[in-house]
Formats: sequence, C-alpha cells, structure tokens
Amino acid sequence: MGYKSEGRMASYTMSQLADPGKKKALCARLARVEGQLRGVQRLIDGDADCEKIAQQLAAARKALDKSFFTMVGCMIEQDDLSGDHVAQMLAKFA
Repeated sequence: MGYKSEGRMASYTMSQLADPGKKKALCARLARVEGQLRGVQRLIDGDADCEKIAQQLAAARKALDKSFFTMVGCMIEQDDLSGDHVAQMLAKFA
C-alpha cells in the first residue's frame, strides 16, 4: 500500500506515493542513482575509457528501471489502477 488516490482525470485514477517507508526507500534509491550519475560525469571529465563510462551508465539506467518498476508494483498492490491502465502506462514509459 504505497499510493493513495487523488481523484479522477480522464478515465483513470491518479495515484501518489503515500506510504512514508516506501517514499523514503524510493528517495534513497534515487539519491544513489544521483551519485552514480555524478560519478559518470567525473569519468567523462577525467577522460575515462568509454567502456567504463558505458558500464556506469548502464548501472544507473538499471537502478532507475528498478525504481520505476517498484513504483508500478506499489500501484498494483494498492489496486488504484485497472490492469489496462497499468499496461498502457508500461507501454508508454517502460
């Protein structure tokens, strides 16, 4: 139960992060991603090998993907959205 309904827009319910523990965990994960991206910037500024930069970018991308899918999982657990809407959202953003 990580989300609460906020109202109707179009034909679906908007949700938002409501569970303080899940919100804190997501923010912590995003802070780690932020650190990874700063590290990538340092690698680029320091003329690091392109393969090393690509490796770090891939790690940051995977961390963002995990954050996204964790959030979607919370929405499904909360049952705020229909299966069709979740599928549309995944097609749009994933």
